[in-house]
Amino acid sequence: MSDDQQPGPRLARRLGTGDAVVIGLGSMIGAGVFSAFAPAAAAAGSGLLAGLAIAGVVAYCNATSSAALAARYPRSGGTYVYGRQRLGEWWGFAAGWGFVVGKTASCAAMALTFAAYVAPEFSRPPAVLAVLGITAVNCFGITKTAGVARVLLAATLLALAVALTAVFAADHVGAMPLTAHPAGVLQSAGLLFFAFAGYARIATLGEEVREPQRTIPRAIPIALGAALVVYAVVGVGLLAALGPEALARSRAPLADAARAGGLGALAPAATVGAAVAALGALLALVTGIGRTALAMARNGDLPRRLATVHPRYQVPRHAELALALVVCALVLTLDLREAIGFSSFGVLVYYAIANAAAYTLPAGERHMRRWVPVLGLAGCLLLAVTLPWQSVVSGLAVFAVGLGGRALLRRR
Repeated sequence: MSDDQQPGPRLARRLGTGDAVVIGLGSMIGAGVFSAFAPAAAAAGSGLLAGLAIAGVVAYCNATSSAALAARYPRSGGTYVYGRQRLGEWWGFAAGWGFVVGKTASCAAMALTFAAYVAPEFSRPPAVLAVLGITAVNCFGITKTAGVARVLLAATLLALAVALTAVFAADHVGAMPLTAHPAGVLQSAGLLFFAFAGYARIATLGEEVREPQRTIPRAIPIALGAALVVYAVVGVGLLAALGPEALARSRAPLADAARAGGLGALAPAATVGAAVAALGALLALVTGIGRTALAMARNGDLPRRLATVHPRYQVPRHAELALALVVCALVLTLDLREAIGFSSFGVLVYYAIANAAAYTLPAGERHMRRWVPVLGLAGCLLLAVTLPWQSVVSGLAVFAVGLGGRALLRRR
């Protein structure tokens, strides 16, 4: 039976274009503005701006491919569904496994980012509480999720504007130190790509979007374009205020940049913005992973109990509760930078498969030049292998476990 004829309860189509843009943008801004620039600066120095441009090009290709596929297959699951339909079951499973595992690490990274800003000396318990609170919101329906995401995004953008005002108003801004490390530019691009994966939330919500053939292709580029502008402004401001070496060492870059500019009174805005943005990203991540787990469980690639849809709120509650338990375990064991690198590897593999699937679409359904998915596929693979070696090795090991486990279960 094809994914288009999947039995069982379906999710409700309640989201419009604005809702989809908010969920995607909230995930992207929360995911990277407050956490990804420090490891990117450690890898490339001021060359992180070139890495940001490379990550943006790859993200554009991925977004274009994802939009075309989501319009053709408007179901929950994202590239897990696209890979199954266009390339075969194993490719779909690899994409779904990479997304669920990688984005579960992203959830841990966002919870730890939240805690690093609100309780830097005692961070893990607040991170666990954040995971449990966000999961509770998701369990009460997608419209509640979209409403909370809208409030969190507005608060994040307001706090970010105040923090950037403090950064750019300082007298010393303008003489940006240039200490680029060319060999680390691609690695910084891979780490910053972590920030642009939020548009995947829009595609994974395909079963809950009204008029998906029109809404999804419109929402994805809007969210990505807005996020790119925000990231460029923040990257320039952080480098000008702190310099690449201090930025690489910082655990709270925007707050430190405000203090460095002599406007420490505005530093709390950066702290509040980071905490709120991390919650917004965590909210969108839990939503997307729950829908991908739902799609995989429907096909038996995850325990079928995770495919249960709540009769009243129409959300995959079992999948989201199971995710919360796993994320809480990761929060108690992982370091923030380890989580970012590991997440980037899994998501880059996910989008590599998305581009390969988009390449197979007929010309009438592709709505893009043939070189776009080719460039996206090549870019994803290149960025994946240039990540820190620990992230590559652990990522390959996790994929081996997932694919090997599936093969063993199929044989039995």
